[in-house]
Amino acid sequence: MADQLYRSTTLGHALQDTLDELIQGGKIKPQLATQVLQQYDESIVKGLKQRAKAQITFKAKQLHSYNLCDSLCVKLKDVEFREHHEIVQVDKVQIVAFKSPKGEMKK
Repeated sequence: MADQLYRSTTLGHALQDTLDELIQGGKIKPQLATQVLQQYDESIVKGLKQRAKAQITFKAKQLHSYNLCDSLCVKLKDVEFREHHEIVQVDKVQIVAFKSPKGEMKK
C-alpha cells in the first residue's frame, strides 16, 4: 500500500488512465498494466530517494490529531515551513507516513 502512494499524483492518474484506455482498446492485457504500475511504484520511489535532496523544517502551533494505525497520520494547525530563508505559512497540514517496505530508516 505504501508503495502505491504516488499513484494518486497527477502523473500516476495519467498513467492509470492511459493503461485503462489501452486495456479497453484491446491493445494490452490487464496483467501487463499491473506490471507497468508495479514498475512505476518502484521507479518513482527509487528516483525520489536518489534525486530529492531538499530539506524543509516546519513547526506548528497546534497538534489537531494524531493517529497510528497501519500508518502515521498527523493533522497540524497554523504551520510554518522553512527552507533556508524562505518561509511559508499555512492554516492546516495533514501528514501521512508509511513504514518503509524493508522496515528500515535511512538518514
